[in-house]
Amino acid sequence: MKPKGPDDRQEDDSLSAVAVSPDAVARRWDGRRGPAPPSSTRRQLGAGIGLCLAIAALCALLAPGQEYLTAPGRMNVGHGQLACTSCHRPAPGSVRQQIQAGTRFLIGLRETPVDFGFRKVENGDCYACHERPFDRHPVYRFNEPRFSDVRKVIAPQQCASCHREHSGRRVTVQPDYCRHCHGGLEMKNDPLDVSHATLVRESLWISCLGCHDFHGNHVMKSPTRLAEAVSSLRVGRYFQGDASPYSRQLKKPARQEREDLDH
Repeated sequence: MKPKGPDDRQEDDSLSAVAVSPDAVARRWDGRRGPAPPSSTRRQLGAGIGLCLAIAALCALLAPGQEYLTAPGRMNVGHGQLACTSCHRPAPGSVRQQIQAGTRFLIGLRETPVDFGFRKVENGDCYACHERPFDRHPVYRFNEPRFSDVRKVIAPQQCASCHREHSGRRVTVQPDYCRHCHGGLEMKNDPLDVSHATLVRESLWISCLGCHDFHGNHVMKSPTRLAEAVSSLRVGRYFQGDASPYSRQLKKPARQEREDLDH
């Protein structure tokens, strides 16, 4: 038999390396190639790779145009073209000042909390696009003392109580909310064939929006026959985002860009 030469031995070593596990290879690491890397080094390498991947993912989430990835839900109907900063405005003060003020509030040295990063979205942000002097139910009206009990139930003095953003809908309350304020409704010379008193007595509150546009922004004439009213099914679909069942003509369409007003 022909003695094995150096090339044959090298081939045998390669075949043996294939046949054993990676751990065995590390244990049998040839001294000519240097010592096997310790397990702590491998852990550090893995942690470094993981950190790099996390930073890359964070950068991708925070990149311009990717805000929808971190949003709590779909934009409401009509708001799909808006940028996050259209509603979420920077909070006053520097980061250091916000941290200091927040800390003072937590330890009892400040009476009111502070916003961090971005200030809370308020009615003024909605009015920046939806300001209408003729609104039938302006939110500021519900701050009157006579609505104190209603404010505890549905908070109608806040736009977001009925139009909660990131819900993917147009209106986020049930269509029977008129009952909270109009339980004692009485009308002289009632124009409806089925009197309002009858509708109130029978608690048919879902019929209100069949004849009345809540904010009064649609160009329309209220029917005088209940059979001609918009069905509650169509009203419900409108709340969810379907086209208006009242009229396609608006008295004052929403602004495409916000215009900050002093409210």
